[in-house]
Amino acid sequence: MRKASSQASLADPEDFDLTRLLNHKPRINVERQRSFDDRSLTSELSLSGAGAGTASRGGWGYGGGAMERESYESMYSPGGGLRSYCGTPASSTRLSFEPHPLVGEAWDALRRSLVNFRGQPLGTIAAVDHSAGEVLNYDQQVFVRDFVPSALAFLMNGEPEVVRNFLLKTLLLQGWEKRIDRFKLGEGAMPASFKVLKDPKRGVDKLVADFGESAIGRVAPVDSGFWWIIILRAYTKSTGDMTLAETPMCQKGIRLIMNQCLAEGFDTFPTLLCADGCCMIDRRMGVYGYPIEIQALFFMALRCALLMLKPDAEGKEMMERIVTRLSALSYHVRSYFWVDFQQLNDIYRFKTEEYSHTAVNKFNVNPESIPDWLFDFMPSRGGYFVGNVSPARMDFRWFALGNCVAILASLATPDQASAIMDLVEERWEDLIGEMPVKICYPAIEGHEWQTVTGCDPKNTRWSYHNGGTWPVLLWLLTAACIKTGRLKIARRAIELAEARLARDGWPEYYDGKLGRYIGKQARKFQTWSIAGYLVAKMMLEDPSHLGMISLEEDKAMKPVLRRSASWTV
Repeated sequence: MRKASSQASLADPEDFDLTRLLNHKPRINVERQRSFDDRSLTSELSLSGAGAGTASRGGWGYGGGAMERESYESMYSPGGGLRSYCGTPASSTRLSFEPHPLVGEAWDALRRSLVNFRGQPLGTIAAVDHSAGEVLNYDQQVFVRDFVPSALAFLMNGEPEVVRNFLLKTLLLQGWEKRIDRFKLGEGAMPASFKVLKDPKRGVDKLVADFGESAIGRVAPVDSGFWWIIILRAYTKSTGDMTLAETPMCQKGIRLIMNQCLAEGFDTFPTLLCADGCCMIDRRMGVYGYPIEIQALFFMALRCALLMLKPDAEGKEMMERIVTRLSALSYHVRSYFWVDFQQLNDIYRFKTEEYSHTAVNKFNVNPESIPDWLFDFMPSRGGYFVGNVSPARMDFRWFALGNCVAILASLATPDQASAIMDLVEERWEDLIGEMPVKICYPAIEGHEWQTVTGCDPKNTRWSYHNGGTWPVLLWLLTAACIKTGRLKIARRAIELAEARLARDGWPEYYDGKLGRYIGKQARKFQTWSIAGYLVAKMMLEDPSHLGMISLEEDKAMKPVLRRSASWTV
């Protein structure tokens, strides 16, 4: 294993000390308050396997005691300077962990999915499933959102070239004229996917992008631009190389994405209004309006953009707009999307048809719209961000991606982050089951399924996006666990995945209430299932990698009020 490169010298003085990672037992350099609870991370990660005690958590309903905190934002992720051997992640060899047999197999599968453009690696295709008769576009397309865990895996393994190429080529695609029928999309729109084809006349590779005109339902991907910014920040954090983000082309790309999201309209909320099928849930599933997945990604992209924009004439004006939006967005989501036992009881007692700024029930939500399942599902300890909030409507479903990203971006307060992890523990069978992780809970069925999905045969109950289980979400759950200090949850989830993933051929998703059955239309050797496992494994073995994808709490933002109180102000 070659030594850390000189890139490490580019890290900030506060960044993580690389020399500590060369010891047999990982030690975390504590210079600031911890971002997770009182448990010792050294004890959690010790090779002897000794468990740590559970600390009492502060916040509403959790007892006293201030939590020690440290931000992973200050950690330098050393993946950019180290390479693995024999298909083993760099983190495994560096920390002297015994790699799981699946790790090498997963790396081989991930490398087989690489797509080259004119001799250079450019991304990973969605799946390498040669057994499927009808593969649609899984074996050709490089999907922006699908590439995220692959990008993180390569960065953590010291292979940033493919990530850099991906960032630059998708940025060029952003500059294309984008039309669906006779309508022209905004300049900032990023493609949902692209593929490499051979030009028959010139005999060279060419790129063909899809901005939603070929997608099912013809919906533009709102999340693509956000993920691009997040990957760019992860690349910068991992390699210590700011030159890419500071190029005029990247600066313009960031501003175009931000300008499209921050454009003024008729909105009365700081959240983004979206169509159904504009994100990971890319089919009709009732997530139109203000889905938590988009709001959490929007918040994270805003914060990443703020870190990377240069304070020149154009950048400074955009940075001011971002700061204003961040303050409003964090307050809105923390206050009105949050639900726990106390907030549920308050909503249950709401009056309706209130008028003026003194209204308690600001969105005129009818208590009769609270679904019956929620009363039994909500534990006395725990909480989460609901799926959607808009006038007279609250979608109380749990969505894993939105809640995990909210933790990583520090959209969730430390107390809310702890409560989300409490909910996962309390409702393990519902949200994790026998294979991690349930994309949403619960499934919709019967007449509701007919009206919400349009009788979608792929989104039947407990299948695909309708309560299906997606192994790719394992990396997001693991990252959230590390940030909140709940490593036992991550270990347990990874062990469940390791028991079946490779044996089942790395499926795209699983079906059933417990996630026991391979999805009826699931592709095998799904790339992001493979990469998601690798990222989860490497982060658990070397938590400093979390710095790529996690942001510390912004102390400048106004602390959130308890929602039960804020609704009466």
